[in-house]
Amino acid sequence: MLKASAASTAGLLFAQPLRAAAPPPTAVTPALIEAARKEGSLSYYSALELNVAERLGKTFEAKYPGIAVRVERSGAERIFQRIAQEQGSGIHAVDVANSTDPAHYLDWKKNGWLAAYVPDDVARHFPADQVDPDGTHATSCAWIEAIGYNTNLVKPEDAPKSYADLLDPKWQGKIVKAHPGYSGAILTATFVLARDLGWPYLEKLAQQKVMQVQSAADPPKKILLGERAVMADGNDYNLMLLKDQGKPVEAVYATEGAPLIIVPSGIFQSAPNPNAARLFQNFFFSAETQQMLADSYAHRSFHAQVTEKPGRTPLSALKLLKADPAEVQVQSEAIKARYTRIFGV
Repeated sequence: MLKASAASTAGLLFAQPLRAAAPPPTAVTPALIEAARKEGSLSYYSALELNVAERLGKTFEAKYPGIAVRVERSGAERIFQRIAQEQGSGIHAVDVANSTDPAHYLDWKKNGWLAAYVPDDVARHFPADQVDPDGTHATSCAWIEAIGYNTNLVKPEDAPKSYADLLDPKWQGKIVKAHPGYSGAILTATFVLARDLGWPYLEKLAQQKVMQVQSAADPPKKILLGERAVMADGNDYNLMLLKDQGKPVEAVYATEGAPLIIVPSGIFQSAPNPNAARLFQNFFFSAETQQMLADSYAHRSFHAQVTEKPGRTPLSALKLLKADPAEVQVQSEAIKARYTRIFGV
């Protein structure tokens, strides 16, 4: 669980309290389950890793037999492009979407594409700053973009402790990094680093002969394989899970601060299976599912009844770098273009 003190500092995604404009909270009822079963399926677009998204789908199917979940997994920016193309062509395929780029929800909401729906658990157990004031989306999970290293290749005393340390010549050709043009999480991380450390920092980092990958899940895999000794960014939960398995990896939360990534989820107004979508949203935000995400995948939950595993660094113990999704939205294309020029990819 994220304590109230941590939740209040977790970001600027939902700066206003829940307003009267939001619909009343909705619990799961036999009528909703029956209506969802009549629809028989739903399409879930997700920027979570494929194994997580598929686990969510399979767990839902087991809980509610007769309703099939079609998982469409891709990077957040690819999902955003796909939904824009579908909506622009009058194709209504998506029921529920969750993205690692919270700015997407500002765009979808502005376009009138999101349906207002508040699961009972969201109203009762989530802090107001993680719920859209009009009830169109809420934070389904969160994590940190961290520095990390392979403990077989780097001694703890030699490991980078800060972003500034990554500029040391000894790391040239030994760093891997993900791309903001593919990953919404890395877009957010790039935004806060450019804001707090400046673009000249990223220009210097680019001179370190960095291996460039796509997803924020890729850098942990590269250091695990020993293809690079250090990662400049990547999901901290991947490192925690690998470390739990006894793998030679370690996460570092930089002294300058750690980029916080929040992952909203919302139902689309034109959802072809609206009742199944509502049932899935209730399932997603339930204490049972949220605890599974925390226990099995080391994701952070804002659900008040969820507890973190011992040994995992709580958000309350970290200096967090938080992004305003509205600012990320305005700067998104410029960030991706400038990053591509700097890193040449």
